[in-house]
Amino acid sequence: MPTNSVVTDIKQVTIRFSGDSGDGMQLSGTIFSTLSAIFGNEIATFPDFPAEIRAPQGSLHGVSGFQVRIGAKDVYNSGDKTDVLVAMNPAALKVNAPFLKKGSIVLFDTDSFQKRDLDKALFQTLDPFAELNLDFVQPIGVNITSLTKASLGDSGLGNKEILRSKNMFALGIV
Repeated sequence: MPTNSVVTDIKQVTIRFSGDSGDGMQLSGTIFSTLSAIFGNEIATFPDFPAEIRAPQGSLHGVSGFQVRIGAKDVYNSGDKTDVLVAMNPAALKVNAPFLKKGSIVLFDTDSFQKRDLDKALFQTLDPFAELNLDFVQPIGVNITSLTKASLGDSGLGNKEILRSKNMFALGIV
């Protein structure tokens, strides 16, 4: 693990939470933007709901998102390009790839990037970043689903409730 870090002072940052409709991306974005405002930042938000009411899970048509732009001052819109993308599945990555800036960070759930998930999002290869020519981003894979299950395994919650908590785990990483 590298010990040298580069710290960059930026005036504004745009973050997009994206996943299946029902993954809680709207809630994650709302909580993040509310806390950002409480800490004194200016914010602009943009919720992005899929056109289909209940598209098949993992499909391109079912991607839901919430974009928030935060800054100390002069935040006038939610941003055109994304500095940080939280992609809960391959469909979220594919749909949002055109909006990534050079140097963007892509936080993705490695548990949801298996062959069957990639097939649902119509990827032809097992490397979605290469297939989308995303060599200009910094991918950070985290096994969000597994870690959420491990964290809440003794909580008394059922598997369904535990899986509903993945969005809060991802929010905690951001």
